[in-house]
Amino acid sequence: MRIAMWSGPRNLSTAMMYSFGNRADFAIWDEPFYAPYLSQTGLDHPMRAEILAAHETDAAKVAARCLDTIPAQKLHFYMKHMPHHMIDGMPLDWAQGCVNVHLIRHPARVIASYGVKRSQMTFDDIGYAQQAALFDRIGGHVIDSADIRADPETMLRNLCVAIGLDFDPAMLSWPAGPRADDGIWAAHWYNAVHQSTGFAGAEGPLPELDGEAAKLCEQALPYYERLAVAKIV
Repeated sequence: MRIAMWSGPRNLSTAMMYSFGNRADFAIWDEPFYAPYLSQTGLDHPMRAEILAAHETDAAKVAARCLDTIPAQKLHFYMKHMPHHMIDGMPLDWAQGCVNVHLIRHPARVIASYGVKRSQMTFDDIGYAQQAALFDRIGGHVIDSADIRADPETMLRNLCVAIGLDFDPAMLSWPAGPRADDGIWAAHWYNAVHQSTGFAGAEGPLPELDGEAAKLCEQALPYYERLAVAKIV
């Protein structure tokens, strides 16, 4: 099985990658299209130069690897993808060979978390419109990060049932620290998850936003709500 897990940033996506990566039968791949996205857009993201130097920037080669032999002779392949990386002209036909899952999170939480790591953000950076468009195009399953954090075992079991995969208790925890499979950007973005050994507990009240952050949330909310209707429960 090849799983393409689609999510915006600050969305439990790295914890989910570690969850599947802790299974003995899964290889993982961290944001394969990030370097092609930066190369083609010219955007100035944290660690841009390091990312372009360390990772494949040719989108066609990345797409081919998505369907190539699974690394490390593993039975299954988990790929962490971001919809906003798939700009016009980026290959997407490979996704037809994958089980597509869309990981969502309330935009107020995403925007509050993203702002801690990158003070300047645009609507495109958080990926809600792109994720809704991708879901309309390729379909797939939807799961909400809040539901996972509230009850990890139940939701991961439900996800496994939905996609036809046996549940493995190894998904519920992982060793602290970085992974060899982390993208080089982990040094900037993954400090919290590197300190974790499992999913954090249920989230509290939504953060209060104001100014531009509140406007971004208002813009993103309809896309989140549209996907949330389809989520696994």
